[in-house]
Amino acid sequence: MSSPVIKTLAALATCTVFATGALAQSTVVPIVNEPAPKLVVEPPLPGPLAGGVVFIPYRVENLRILPVGGPTARNVSPRVGHLHLTVDDLPWAWADYGQSDTTILVGMPRGQHKVLIELVDPEGDVFTKQAVIFYSPGKNAQP
Repeated sequence: MSSPVIKTLAALATCTVFATGALAQSTVVPIVNEPAPKLVVEPPLPGPLAGGVVFIPYRVENLRILPVGGPTARNVSPRVGHLHLTVDDLPWAWADYGQSDTTILVGMPRGQHKVLIELVDPEGDVFTKQAVIFYSPGKNAQP
């Protein structure tokens, strides 16, 4: 190829990159009068629980679970965030960005347990939360 053709193709590629970036940035719209995020947590499924595995179904409304963070992500519309999960009031928790609609715990010891599920914004501030309390027959339980 000749030099002018290469320069033209390079210029077109550069314009495409800039135009795509500008278009992607324009899809971020500030939040205006959106309904509050909602979290619905169901009790553990009885079948797996009898075998010592805890399946906790949940549903999130008015929020997309995405692996984004920081103050500017608070203004993305529709809202984005993630889940924080705490078991038995332990001093640590974990974050869930998976959009699976089910939390699964394996190997829970016999006894009563509490799982706290918090719906949080991109910086970890809580929108809403719900706890589920259940009895586990233990990790070695047989169905």
